[in-house]
Amino acid sequence: MSTLAPWLQTQLQSLLAQRGHALLLAGPSGLGQYELALALARTWLCEQPGPQGACGQCDSCHAIDVRTHADLCVLMPETLSLELGWPLDEGAQKEIDDKKRKASKFIRVESAREAVAFTQFTRSRGLTKVVLVHPAERMNIESANTLLKTLEEPVGEVRFVLATEAAHQLLPTIRSRCLTHAMVWPAEEEALAWLLAQSAAGTSREQARAWLQAAGGRPDDALALAGAGLKDSAWAALPQSLARGDWGLLAGWTPAQQLQVLQKLCHDLMAKAAGATPRFFPAEQLPAAPRWGVLAQWSRELMAAARTVEHPYSAGLMQEAWAARTRQVLSASETARAASSRA
Repeated sequence: MSTLAPWLQTQLQSLLAQRGHALLLAGPSGLGQYELALALARTWLCEQPGPQGACGQCDSCHAIDVRTHADLCVLMPETLSLELGWPLDEGAQKEIDDKKRKASKFIRVESAREAVAFTQFTRSRGLTKVVLVHPAERMNIESANTLLKTLEEPVGEVRFVLATEAAHQLLPTIRSRCLTHAMVWPAEEEALAWLLAQSAAGTSREQARAWLQAAGGRPDDALALAGAGLKDSAWAALPQSLARGDWGLLAGWTPAQQLQVLQKLCHDLMAKAAGATPRFFPAEQLPAAPRWGVLAQWSRELMAAARTVEHPYSAGLMQEAWAARTRQVLSASETARAASSRA
């Protein structure tokens, strides 16, 4: 059992006082929705819960640690279940093992039906059962509708905790049946202290601060960048590298990760053009901002790309197109700089 980050622990204690049967933990990525949802489920099922949460020692806590608790149903995409160690049902696992299909990146309607059936079984221990849904926005309309009636009128003592990074993508009927909790952003110093504690020995404060800036202040995302071995110098130099057409740092990243970087760069250039402080990159490392119209068009293109990034026709060709378009946009920065110097 890992220790919750301080800002998550504070939220856990507050949420444990809530009496509703369905909670929706909502906020952008990297703020710990999954960790907080699991801590809530663990406490609700714990045999000896305390003011701080679950005891961590009882049979119930151990069953969650080893992913075998009979009164906990974890509803998530198959890809994420495999990544986090939650078992799939035998049929789905066999289909994937036999290469009849790939693990789904979305919450399948069959899984939602199994969750509904789970709520109708008799409890094996304790006073309640828990359904944890993460990330909830990965339910399609059919999956969400399958869960809807049970979410509204659960049979017996059942509690739900849904975690999402995109609450706006959920059906309004799902949102309306939950008590929504907005995830709290940690203070910078608090996040830095946690990030340093989680990082390898000898990590400098400057390096941790660079990870946190690159993640836009989101600790979990910053920790992922640390795990990927991102260096502060490489991140700071990235805008200028992309302006030269050098895609080296991003070459091994997934299309979704590459797109996030481009969106961050576009955001910071728009902030710079508007006279605001950049959020993700050091201000002094950014090229001159192109005209606002160029940036606005690029932003729209990146948002359109985000809708299909999980299913690229050809990742290699897409990367080449992004690299060329990025260089074109950033070359407009140099044009703007030259025009400014002549004025």
